[in-house]
Amino acid sequence: MLTIRFARVGKKNKAQFKIALQEHAVAPGGRHVEILGSYDPHSKNAVLKEDRIKYWLEKGAQASDTVYNLLASKGIISSKKRAVKIPAKKAEETPAETPKAEVKAEEKPIEEAKVEEKKVEEVKKEEAPTEEKPIEEK
Repeated sequence: MLTIRFARVGKKNKAQFKIALQEHAVAPGGRHVEILGSYDPHSKNAVLKEDRIKYWLEKGAQASDTVYNLLASKGIISSKKRAVKIPAKKAEETPAETPKAEVKAEEKPIEEAKVEEKKVEEVKKEEAPTEEKPIEEK
């Protein structure tokens, strides 16, 4: 399947994008079928080959969400923009902390029980008289 998407070019902190027609499985910076334009996000300047973009869209090429929104804002596609949301990083939730506290509470009695067992064993050893076997002489 062919897709129209951005391929990042330009310097560090000064991004520019080529609008490329590629196979869907190829990396965005990899081999392309055709370059359909360029976009500078800093100056919002887009240079597009409208006739070629329309041709490939008619042939069944799919535009990525961001490219689709750019084409819609420039009037090449006459439809509404797609909602593009970047998922936020998940913060640690308070319910996740609650089980940790419960686990610690459960571990405490186990540790106390082990300490008590050790004390009982020590007391038994102290109380138990040591029996020495008499040496038999022949």
